[in-house]
Amino acid sequence: MQNQKRNYQKELDRYLEMLQAEGRVPSLLLHSCCGPCSSYVMEYLSQYFHITVFYYNPNITEREEYDKRAAEQRRLITQMNESFLHPVEFLEGEYDASSFFEMAKGMEQIPEGGERCFRCYEMRLRKTAQEARKRGFDLFTTTLSISPMKNAAKLNEIGEKIQEEEGVSYLFSDFKKKNGYKRSVELSGEYGMYRQDYCGCVFSKRDRRKALQTEKNLVN
Repeated sequence: MQNQKRNYQKELDRYLEMLQAEGRVPSLLLHSCCGPCSSYVMEYLSQYFHITVFYYNPNITEREEYDKRAAEQRRLITQMNESFLHPVEFLEGEYDASSFFEMAKGMEQIPEGGERCFRCYEMRLRKTAQEARKRGFDLFTTTLSISPMKNAAKLNEIGEKIQEEEGVSYLFSDFKKKNGYKRSVELSGEYGMYRQDYCGCVFSKRDRRKALQTEKNLVN
């Protein structure tokens, strides 16, 4: 069966139903790209898992931007924890933007959403899996699929490959389903979150600025 035809939300639904039937609450290392994207995912999954948010994003290539997003992530967890069945913990990974640039070498001109992004997904997911294995988590996954701009099929394909290579279970998901993205926007407004308009790297920022300029030119 091809990944493009899989319904990852239905797979997640079946898994959560199984957990409830068995009365289990596994531990989950949840890679988060930013607070806004994590908001709905934490609200949703904290009913079923003991979650630790893993903030590992060397793709955010401007230090000031990285620190701003990391601070927002911590603040959101602190404020939302009051409403969670199982409180969420926070773990920050090493920040080294040079590792991103090394990975992206030769792919600087590839448009957003292409092979450079897929390699970035893999870099962050692999580190999450390695941390999950080292720290004894039952599963790992990422918030990235909540974005309409991210390729959920590719994310899950990469997660499945890393699961086999790193020896730790991956939680399949497509968090934009069930109005997940809409709910994340609502929660971001409720908690006064900073919502960036580009993924994080200098290349995504470049492409976003070009798109905005094109839109402006069309209007004028």
